[in-house]
Amino acid sequence: MLDFLWILFLIYIGLTIIVLILERRNPTSTLAWILVLILVPFAGFLAYLLFGRNISKKKIFPIAESEKARILELVKAQGEFLKIGEMGDQDPAIDHHMSLIQMNLNGARAIFSKDNEVEIFIDGQEKFTRLLAGIRQARQQIHMEYFIVKDDALANHLIDLLIEKSLEGVRVCFLVDFLGSRIPGRRFKQMKAAGIHVAKFFPAKFFPYFDITLNHRNHRKIVVIDAQEAYLGGFNVGNEYLGLDSRKGAWRDTHILVRGSAVLEIQNRFLLDWRASGGKQEDLDRLSFPKTQGHGDVGMQIVSSGPESQMEQIKYAYLSMIHQARKSILIQSPYFIPDEAMIDALKMALLRGVEVSITIPNKPDHLFVYWATYSYIGDLLPFGLHAYIYEKGFMHAKTMVVDAEVFSCGTANFDIRSFKLNFEINAFIYDQDIAQEYVAIYHRDLLHSRQLTLLDYQNRPWMIKIKEPVSRLLSPLL
Repeated sequence: MLDFLWILFLIYIGLTIIVLILERRNPTSTLAWILVLILVPFAGFLAYLLFGRNISKKKIFPIAESEKARILELVKAQGEFLKIGEMGDQDPAIDHHMSLIQMNLNGARAIFSKDNEVEIFIDGQEKFTRLLAGIRQARQQIHMEYFIVKDDALANHLIDLLIEKSLEGVRVCFLVDFLGSRIPGRRFKQMKAAGIHVAKFFPAKFFPYFDITLNHRNHRKIVVIDAQEAYLGGFNVGNEYLGLDSRKGAWRDTHILVRGSAVLEIQNRFLLDWRASGGKQEDLDRLSFPKTQGHGDVGMQIVSSGPESQMEQIKYAYLSMIHQARKSILIQSPYFIPDEAMIDALKMALLRGVEVSITIPNKPDHLFVYWATYSYIGDLLPFGLHAYIYEKGFMHAKTMVVDAEVFSCGTANFDIRSFKLNFEINAFIYDQDIAQEYVAIYHRDLLHSRQLTLLDYQNRPWMIKIKEPVSRLLSPLL
């Protein structure tokens, strides 16, 4: 009997390794899964079914052939335009980072526009005050998409306002992630009764919290109002994002308000997510994509990425920014779990004399992720990294500024989960004024941070030294 079980175990290991190899995933991730499957055979296999399946070959976002043809035609036309290099009067940031613009266009079909106006929010009270005011002024449509919507005062106030606008005749589409949303069923029923179109992204098809899509979450936070203004960034919906959670304290995040042609790109992202969630099929019509009047002169691209694609579009854009950096790279992220390509890019930047600064939170949001973050920071300190621990509250911003010229803000953390597993969206802004505004914000944040030096890291407690390698070993799966 023992020999039979041993043979069965060997067959199990062999088959699972073959499956992992055939999926052509990253070798580090493959080895991590093999280790899990060997150490905890049955629980490991269940975990793999829930968290490890590759969905890059699934057609998640349906696009009609006519729509695809229009998009490809637009991308091709803009590509030819960019090659000519005749874009009129423009910010030097555009000239210096033209290769990044071209890569985002070809790889992510991210249309470049330079008639935009951008406002930056770093405080939840200010962001939600402006958002609620914008919703009150809506006349035609409100498209809203969030990863987390809590069941608390802020969320209920927002839902009540959406119900009010729907009853006024405004078309409201409300999309939440199945796993992230905390909205009770009765509130969904109230929204539907008021005429709000509601959908959940990647709901479990058979049993709650047991589905092969469980590990792939819609991490995007998007609001588009009347196709004229759009919000995107790190804030979810809940009291804690107003700084009202005593455990997290003050909440430090970054969100932007956009007006101009880039709004239509954010609108397009919402409609694709809406279709994928079973929402009513929305055509690319005049209501959803009206002609926009330029509001400013800010150049930008909207880049989306997700596990449905073989390419990691936002990661590629981050890498391109790092490789193009001449003077400085400023990064804020609650989680810092880069892959080997990203670590090497940052090391190369440090070795060629670029000032690299990274700010992370002072408290764990997810324990394994936090100690893995600490470990990767430790790898870069000997190369001259300036690492800072934000002390005023919880740092949740997902930003990067290069050479005070290009500013990226969105939903993607600086980790493997955001690069490979989650559905994300970032704005890449090519404007010195906006970039320098955020550089000033970054340095103000340092007033509430303590620097983590190489000596501090080397003298860390022995318990942390134990936690780090374990967390790092699991980091490809986090």
